[in-house]
Amino acid sequence: MAIAQEKHAYLQAVPERGVVNNVLVVDDSRAQRRILSSYLGRWGYMVFEAASGEEALDVCRSEAIDLVVSDWMMPGMSGLEFCQEFRQLEREHYGYFILLTSKSDKTEVAQGLDIGADDFLTKPVAGDELLARIRAGERILRMERELTEKNRLVSSTLTEISALYDSLDRDLVEARKLQQSLVRERFRDFSSAQVSLLLRPSGHVGGDLVGFFPINDQQFGIFSIDVSGHGIASALMTARLAAYLSGSTAEQNLAIQVGADGVHVPRNPSEVAANLNRLMLEEMETDLYFTMILGHFNRMTGDFVMTQCGHPNPIRQASDGVATFFGTGGLPVGLLPFAEFEDVHIRLAPGERILVFSDGVTECPDGGDGMLGEEGLIEMCHQISKETGNAFFDTFLWDLNNFNNDRDFPDDISAILLEYPGHNKV
Repeated sequence: MAIAQEKHAYLQAVPERGVVNNVLVVDDSRAQRRILSSYLGRWGYMVFEAASGEEALDVCRSEAIDLVVSDWMMPGMSGLEFCQEFRQLEREHYGYFILLTSKSDKTEVAQGLDIGADDFLTKPVAGDELLARIRAGERILRMERELTEKNRLVSSTLTEISALYDSLDRDLVEARKLQQSLVRERFRDFSSAQVSLLLRPSGHVGGDLVGFFPINDQQFGIFSIDVSGHGIASALMTARLAAYLSGSTAEQNLAIQVGADGVHVPRNPSEVAANLNRLMLEEMETDLYFTMILGHFNRMTGDFVMTQCGHPNPIRQASDGVATFFGTGGLPVGLLPFAEFEDVHIRLAPGERILVFSDGVTECPDGGDGMLGEEGLIEMCHQISKETGNAFFDTFLWDLNNFNNDRDFPDDISAILLEYPGHNKV
């Protein structure tokens, strides 16, 4: 009766299936193997037997063994040595290893754990204790399989994200090339005046844009734009604005109109700013806005007319290097309806020049809590006042990098240099 009750208890206590299916019993005693295999078979496991460590390794190489029950003391390869070899096998999943031993010395048990055993059973083995240890192994293996699957999903997701990132990165590289192509020329010699441009996005693409455009034989225009925000949306806006200001005809450029004699003449910069403000608020569905300096220069007379729309004040630099800010500030474009803009008129003397910088320059950090600021910018321009054209910007960027401790610029860097030597007039 007691035996029947024990058997019934074992059959009712069969563990959840699915994690441990194949169990290997290793013992040089055929009788011991039969006893253990009988238990395991009744619990529904597929049982494999081996009489030695060497034979057990052959079974492990050919079958997907989930759990091992191995005697410690065996002739030839011991259970401990077999466990060590078992851990060296290439396996898809972790295998749970139970050592059968009559040893009770803590040092020897610690040695077994150090080699790679997961649990121990004292011989002779009781069926209920064996089942309890297998249940513990089931729980551990189930967690291992779940963790492996989650890691697989994470790895797969990371691979997909990496592929998407690589694709996006390639697209951004191409977008950077396209944006840089908006500034087709970095230097133009208008005989008695020269214009140089600097454009350095802080990322792949940016929201800054600088440019110039011829108007007629005597006049040309310049513009410096800084769209709010960073990234793709700002870059797309700069591309659209470039279409409004980069053309050299009245049909292509909002800043040019046809005069009474049929010759192209500049529109008042303030009028152009008002038109752009209306377009931004009424026709473009966007929360973006931009700051701008838009002006035109007469290379024969030295007259410069501009409107300033929230952009940093430009600099007027005399032939002796002395630099001063000028401008009225003004409101950004696309921020407020019915914003009013005004024109500023100055006349350059031969040897003077105008410098227009974006706020990424004055707000460039120094590596600590400070930034370049307006005074630092004036001083930097004064120190390199003898440089002209692209050489000026090459030297300027070198100095700005030194100021920033050669770190990445946190904002886009853009600038215009308009020089008026005032000679070789035609």
